[in-house]
Amino acid sequence: MIRINLLPFRAARKKENIRRQVSIFLLSLAFMLIVLFYYNWSLGSKIDGLNAQINETKTELKKYNKINKEIATIKKKLSNLKKKMAVMDTLEANRFEPTRLLDVMTQVIVPRRMWFTSLQSKGKSVKINGIALDNKTVADFMVRLENSGLFREVDLKTLKQRKVRKSNLKSFQINCKKKPQKKLAKKKSKTK
Repeated sequence: MIRINLLPFRAARKKENIRRQVSIFLLSLAFMLIVLFYYNWSLGSKIDGLNAQINETKTELKKYNKINKEIATIKKKLSNLKKKMAVMDTLEANRFEPTRLLDVMTQVIVPRRMWFTSLQSKGKSVKINGIALDNKTVADFMVRLENSGLFREVDLKTLKQRKVRKSNLKSFQINCKKKPQKKLAKKKSKTK
């Protein structure tokens, strides 16, 4: 019988397997390192891109904050102007009020039968003091005041007999409330 010694072949095969396993391990380790370096590099570039985007956003935010401050100051100035315009409109509406009051008083007075001793206008109330020949004249005057369209409440506060130069006359005091004049001012501005 012939004997064949296969030991060196097995040893060579073992060495080849070990060498193959070591080379596969080293190649897989190198591949893993390459993948990790690439992943690290891509994450770094994403971080740099996001940081650049954050910086751009911050500069835009500063620009828009500056614009917002300008808008806020413009809005403040605009509200001040609106308030001033409202005051001017009120003054314009009330500008002719004393003239209108005196004009109405000259129209509603009963001529040669009554006289005013005082006329006071404060806000929406008007206080009229005067002298009339008789009660009917005072009543006619009150009706004329109500029909004038300028007053909404006409109240007779006092009516007393008074001697003036040997004549018996009637002294009266009337309190009135004015109607709001804003409607008239708006109508005038629309007609212009």
